[in-house]
Parts: sequence; C-alpha cells; structure tokens
Amino acid sequence: MKELKYLHHYPPAIQAQVHSLIEKKALTSHLLKKYPLSHSIGNDKALFSYVNELKNEHMKKAPPLSKTHYDGKIHVINNALGTHHFISRVQGSKLKAKNEIKIASMFKNVPQEFLQMIVVHELAHFKEKEHNKAFYKLCEYMQPAYHQTEFDLRLYLTHLDIWGKIDAWT
Repeated sequence: MKELKYLHHYPPAIQAQVHSLIEKKALTSHLLKKYPLSHSIGNDKALFSYVNELKNEHMKKAPPLSKTHYDGKIHVINNALGTHHFISRVQGSKLKAKNEIKIASMFKNVPQEFLQMIVVHELAHFKEKEHNKAFYKLCEYMQPAYHQTEFDLRLYLTHLDIWGKIDAWT
C-alpha cells in the first residue's frame, strides 16, 4: 500500500478504508456527497469580512484583525495551509500590534467547511500559540465538527495528490 502522507498518523484501519476508496476510485464521490458545493468567498475583501465575522462571533475579546488575504505563496508542500502573524511596532511612545491571517489560494475553490476549518485554526492561534488541548477545544468551540472536517480536508489533499482538483468545486 502506498503511504498516505496526510493521513500517516491515523490508525491502520482508517488508512485501509481510505486505500479502499482510492482503489475503487470512489474518493471523489465520497467527498462530493459530503460537500457538494464550494463557497463564494473568492476575493480578499470577502475573506476579511468572513474571518472578521467568525472572530467577532466566537472571540469577542481577541485583539482586532488587521489584514486577511489569500496568498499564492503558501504551499501544502511547506506544510502550511494558512498562517497567522503577530506584528508589533513601536510608534512614538505606543506599541501597536497587528494580527494578520494568510490563507492558501487553493482555498478559493473548496467547500466552505474546509475554508472555515483553516480560518478557525488560524484564529485559535490568537489565544493559544501551541497545538495543545486548549487549542483544539477552542477550534471545536468555533466549529463543532472541526476534527471531522480536518480529516475530510486531509482526504481532499490526498485526492489532489492523486487526481488533482475536483471539477465540481472550481
């Protein structure tokens, strides 16, 4: 069996199920059945608005968001689907902080649940810097199906490696 690089830390039984879907060429239909449509958040302005709404809904006390945009330089190869930056600058006698989120451009044409999962992940870093229990608890609070969606996104990344994009989402 070929190694599933995005699923290597899952139990062998789960990996065997994924291999079965791949061999039957049923991974595409499995993903389309769960996520038939892509989102319509296609530009940076709409993305900023979407991220800000999520932040304001779930993290009211978190510092304000300065900038959010799709970034074509973020690659899955570099093990990043999104990034967050905390930038502090001294302006006179005051310290100004900026919070920025960059989302990989590949998320322009995916189901909204996948985009939400990446945004939730990056927003959770505003409060929790490390990937610890509190971090994942916050992710689950903001997106109750976070772990399932993360798994399904890993299935999609596997799909991309084997067959490329899903046409129904583009």
